[in-house]
Amino acid sequence: MPSKDLTASELAAHVGGRVTGDGSVVITRVASLDSAGEGDISYVEEQKFFEAARSSRASCLIVPESAALDFACQVQVRNPKLAFALIAEILHPPKQRAPEIHSSAVIGADAKIGRDVFIGAFVCVGENSTVGDRTQIRAGAKIGDNVSVGTDCVIHPNVFIEDGMTIGNRVILHAGVVIGADGFGYVRGDMGHHKFPQIGTVVIEDDVELGANTTVDRGALGRTRIGKGTKLDNMVHVGHNCDIGERVVIAAQTGISGSVTIEDDCIIGGQVGFGDHILVQSGAVIGSKAGVLPGKIVRPGVWWGIPIQPLDEYKRLNAHISRLPHVREQIKDLSERIKILERQVPNGDE
Repeated sequence: MPSKDLTASELAAHVGGRVTGDGSVVITRVASLDSAGEGDISYVEEQKFFEAARSSRASCLIVPESAALDFACQVQVRNPKLAFALIAEILHPPKQRAPEIHSSAVIGADAKIGRDVFIGAFVCVGENSTVGDRTQIRAGAKIGDNVSVGTDCVIHPNVFIEDGMTIGNRVILHAGVVIGADGFGYVRGDMGHHKFPQIGTVVIEDDVELGANTTVDRGALGRTRIGKGTKLDNMVHVGHNCDIGERVVIAAQTGISGSVTIEDDCIIGGQVGFGDHILVQSGAVIGSKAGVLPGKIVRPGVWWGIPIQPLDEYKRLNAHISRLPHVREQIKDLSERIKILERQVPNGDE
């Protein structure tokens, strides 16, 4: 539910925009162009959607600075989509729970709980662990021993944070996230596979968000790191001793083997598979379902395919592959013609 109603002028001031038209219009919700009605604000970025925007029933539109739209109330900004997201944060704030420690929660005797913390039903907080101010730990979550959880975090139901982990400030861990399970590390011996020590840690830095059922394994002997401002989608796996930089975005079902380094500001599509000991340099973009071979260095640019290659090469190869059925038929036809010619031409010894 909205925290309070605001005028278009007040919202424009919040995002550094300029109002044209009636800035006194009261806005209560955000909505899409086609579903918006009275009291709603929507946005449009590209000129091809301007016609749809003109027929929208929204009370106000967020538009590009150079847009020439005939609409009763507009907020002109440089980045309409970002402004829309910032306004949505005001009109639709996350659910806040009053400070409480539920009677069914189990809190270690030496644990330190900050001010205004919410701890829900059947939560466990281990010995010598700390929970920062205003953090919410929801039903069924388990915080191990010697864990540090920062301020203003949201730990959703059934999240497991194993012993010795460090969680920064304003971190969001969605339902089913597991931080600090043992990495997949074994040594082959005469009797099979012997477990390599998995005694390291995980460091989750500030403003990270991890989607539902994402897992981040503890380092074998060192640490696994998720850098500041990085966002991981649902069901992403990060192996032991990985170092994921700042502001990285990784889409769902991507699997990252151990000791992979992904530098700052990279974008990884869904279902990408990483071998071990890969370096992805800052600014690289890897398309969905790509495969990255162990030990590869992925330089800045757009990459796709299995194994990955620069996008232009991938598109060129795909164009050739799409012609293979036609080429096959051509080869069959040429083969038949050659056979006919061979029958018509006498042998050289006759």
